[in-house]
Amino acid sequence: MRDCSTNRAGFDRVLMAVAATFLTVSATSALAGQSTTPRASAAELAIDAAVPRPEPANVPPPTIGDFKMDTTATVPDAAKATDKAIEKPAEPSPAARAAEPKPADVVTAPAPAASDAATATPPAATATAPASEPIKEPVKVSTVAPADQPVADRLRDMLGAKSLRYFDRKSERAAVEKFYSARDYAPQWTQAGKLTDGGKGVIARLKDAASEGLNAVDYPVPDFAAAASPDQLAEAELKLTASMLDYARQAQSGRMHWSQVSADIQYPEHPTDPAEVLANISTAKDASAALDGYNPPHKLYKELRAKLAELRGQGDGPMIHIAEGPALAYKAATKKQGEVVPEDPRVPQLRAKLGVTDHPDGTQYDAKVAAAVRKFQESVDLNPTGVLDDRTVKAINSPKRDRQIDTVLVNMERWRWLPRQLGASSLGNAYVILNVPDFTLKVMQNGAQVWNTRVVTGKPGKHATPMLTETMKFITVNPTWNVPPSIIYNEYLPALQQDPTVLQRMGLKLERNRDGSIHISQPPGEANALGRVRFNFPNKFLVYQHDTPDKHLFAKEERAFSHGCMRVQNPDQYASTLLNITMPNERYTPEKIRSMYGRSEIDLKFPTPIPVNITYQTAFVDDAGKLQIRKDIYGRDSVMIGLLKNGRSKDLEAMVAHAQPSYTRPSGSSLPAGVNFASDNTYSSGPSFFERLFGGPSTATPPAPVGRRPQQRFTR
Repeated sequence: MRDCSTNRAGFDRVLMAVAATFLTVSATSALAGQSTTPRASAAELAIDAAVPRPEPANVPPPTIGDFKMDTTATVPDAAKATDKAIEKPAEPSPAARAAEPKPADVVTAPAPAASDAATATPPAATATAPASEPIKEPVKVSTVAPADQPVADRLRDMLGAKSLRYFDRKSERAAVEKFYSARDYAPQWTQAGKLTDGGKGVIARLKDAASEGLNAVDYPVPDFAAAASPDQLAEAELKLTASMLDYARQAQSGRMHWSQVSADIQYPEHPTDPAEVLANISTAKDASAALDGYNPPHKLYKELRAKLAELRGQGDGPMIHIAEGPALAYKAATKKQGEVVPEDPRVPQLRAKLGVTDHPDGTQYDAKVAAAVRKFQESVDLNPTGVLDDRTVKAINSPKRDRQIDTVLVNMERWRWLPRQLGASSLGNAYVILNVPDFTLKVMQNGAQVWNTRVVTGKPGKHATPMLTETMKFITVNPTWNVPPSIIYNEYLPALQQDPTVLQRMGLKLERNRDGSIHISQPPGEANALGRVRFNFPNKFLVYQHDTPDKHLFAKEERAFSHGCMRVQNPDQYASTLLNITMPNERYTPEKIRSMYGRSEIDLKFPTPIPVNITYQTAFVDDAGKLQIRKDIYGRDSVMIGLLKNGRSKDLEAMVAHAQPSYTRPSGSSLPAGVNFASDNTYSSGPSFFERLFGGPSTATPPAPVGRRPQQRFTR
C-alpha cells in the first residue's frame, strides 16, 4: 500500500494558510473594535488623539483578474517536495510579498457581477486616488476698468456709509445701491475721469429744466471738470445721479402734490420707479431724450411749453427791458420801392426778448424781427401790424407778461398730475375732458375732438367743482334727484323753518329713514333739477354731469352757478356720442335718447367705461394757435404761484391729509311742526345714500306712497 501521509503535505499547507488568514482578519476586527471603545478618562482620549494612525488605503476590491495561474511552473516530485517542506518552508517571491494584503487593507465586499468582472481594470493599471482637498471659491474678476477702479472703490465706501446725504428717499437710495453694486461700483457718468455721452446728455437736460416749467436750481449739476481726485469724482457721480432722479420724479408727478393746493382735488398717483429710471437712462442711446420722456406727453402740455418759450424770450423775458424810441417798420421790396430795413440799437434786445435766434447782435429790424413782433401783438390782442410802436414796447415790458408766464407755469404743473393716458385704449383712447374755467366739455377719440358743448360749473367757495379723474360707467335717463345732505342742511332745512309746505310746492318728496334721518328727493320729470339725463362716474365728491331745466344760464360767458355738479347744454347729443363710442353697433341718436323720456328711470350701462377728466386750465392754446388766458375763478393759480415761489421745493411733494366732508343724513328731529312726510321708512333701511345718488341697484323696491303708482327702473 502506498503511504498517504506523504501526499497530505500540500493539503496541510493549505490548511495552515487558511488558519493564518483567519487569525489575521480576527486581529484586525479586534483592533477596529478597540478604536471605537470609549475611553475611561480624558487623559487616555488626549493620548489617543496625539498618536497618528495610518489612513486606510483606497484600494478597490479584488476581482477574478487579480488571480493568475503560473503557466511556467513544473510539477515537482512528490517525495522531493515532501523532503523540502520538512527541511525548510518555502520563501514567498517578491511579487507575492507585494500582493499579500496587510491587515489594514483587508476589506469585505460583495462578489462582483459577471459583467463587472469582464470589464474590471487590473490592479496594475489602477492608481490610488489622492486625498480630497477643500474646494476653493473662484476668485471674482473685477469688470471695472483699471482707470476707474479708484473711483469705484470710493463709490463702494460712500454707498456703504450710513451718513450718505444725497438721497433723501429710502426707495431711491436702495435703488442706487443696487444699481452700482450690479456694475461693481463702476462710475456711470465718467470713464477715466472724463464725462461720457450719457453724462453729457443728462447734464444738458438738467440745465434746460426751465423750458419744461421746472426750476433748474432744484437739480444742481456738479463740476466734473474740477473733480481731480477719486473722492471728488465719486462725489460728483452721486450728486448727478441724485439730481437726475429728482428731475425724473418731478417731471412726471409734479413739483408739488395736488393735495397741497386744495381738498377737492384727486388724481391717480403715478410716481416714478427709481430702479426703472436708472435702468432706462443708463441704457438709453440718448440719455437727454430718455430723461425728457418723463415730462407729460399731452399735446396741450407741449403747446404750453412752446408758448412759455415765446413769453420768456429764451428765458430772459422779465430781465430784458426795451427802451422807448422811434417806431420801427419793416417794408418788403416792391416793384416801385426797394426793401426798407430800419436799424436801431434796441433790436438786439428785441431779438433776445422775442426769441429771434438769427443774428443775435444784428441791429437791423428785418423781416424775421418784424414777424416776431407781429406774432407777439396777436398774443396780447394788439393790431398785428409788425410795427414796433410805443404800445407794443409797453406791452413787451408790461408786468402782465410776467403774470402770464406764471399762469402758464402752474398750468403746466397741473398737467403733470393727470394720467399719462387720458382715455380708454380699447375705445381708441376715448375720453371726456372738462375745463372748469373755460366752462366747456369735449369728447376726444383717436387724438381728435369728436364733440363739445358748454357747461355750468360750481360756484366759487364750498361749491367749487372738484378736479378729478374717474370713469363713466352708465347713463341714467329720467333720473331721480336725491338731494345731497349739504343742500338739505344749508338750504332746505332753513326753508322748512320758514314754510313747512315749501317742499311740496317744489315737487320734492320728504321721507323718514329707518334711523330717523330724513331723505329728500325729486321724482323724474321735466321739472327735475337733473333734467332728463344724468351721466354717472361715481366719486368721493358725489358730483356728476346732468341735464338742467334752466337752459338760459348757458348764454352767459361765466357760468359758475351750480352746487358742484356740471350741467350739460345738450345732454341728448352728449349721451348719443358716448353710447356710439362704447356701443357702436347700437346706433344711438339724439332722437332715440329723447324717445326714452318719461317717468321711469332707465340705466344705459357702458360695456367699457369711459374716463372723465375734470381739469382747471386757465391757460391753453386754442385751435388757431393763440394762447388763451381764463379767469382764476377758484384761486387755484394764486395758491400754486405762492407755493412755487416760497422756496420749500421737495417739501411740496408730500401729501397733505384733509378732513373728508361729512355725508351724514340730517335728523328728522330738526324739522318744524306741520311738515308732512311722503313716506315713513322707519322700519326699512332702503337703499344707501350713495346708491340713491348714483342710481345703484337696490335689492327691494320700497312701497309707493298712498295714491301714487310705484316708480319703475329699467336697466339696459
